[in-house]
Amino acid sequence: MSNAVSTSSFPQRLKEATARLHQELEDLQIPQSILKPGVTREDYLKYMDLMHDVIREVETTVFPLLSSEIEDLEKRHKTKLIELDFMQLGYAKPCCTPVFKNLAMNISTAFALGVLYVIEGSSLGGRVIYKHIHKQLGYDKDSGAAYFSGYGEETGLLWKNFMTTLVTYEKYNANPDEIIAGANYTFQAIKNHFEGGIKP
Repeated sequence: MSNAVSTSSFPQRLKEATARLHQELEDLQIPQSILKPGVTREDYLKYMDLMHDVIREVETTVFPLLSSEIEDLEKRHKTKLIELDFMQLGYAKPCCTPVFKNLAMNISTAFALGVLYVIEGSSLGGRVIYKHIHKQLGYDKDSGAAYFSGYGEETGLLWKNFMTTLVTYEKYNANPDEIIAGANYTFQAIKNHFEGGIKP
């Protein structure tokens, strides 16, 4: 019984511990702009440009640290989806901008899982954004919204699989604070990146 309580309580603790920064990120101008009824192509591309920096850097820096922990990690690569969207929309992205200051290759597995918690969680919200963008701009997974289409019908299953891995890792390694630190670091870094992406 005690194991069941422990297993179910950590996701809630993680969610509560990251709630403030998560909400602050969602409340920023650029994330809000792609959910408004009058979203424009420019709003959409500004968001996608910034997210490309985020996803690319996570896949380059963090994914290699988790190759032995996440069995289906190869399915979770999304940089190529954003780049496909850019190609479909005729957008030439400028040079990439660093997002994660001091994110060294020697971060712990727990911290890396916290980073991936944020990235994988965004796939759930992405399904809502996909429907909105399709309705407002007409884009679909083959014409500029492949990134938000993401895992398609597998989105829920892949999230469940990731959370099972995360909870199991925490259970056997007892390092919840480090996972939470990785998640909060990621929310803060993305928030800073998006705030810097607002041009006068």
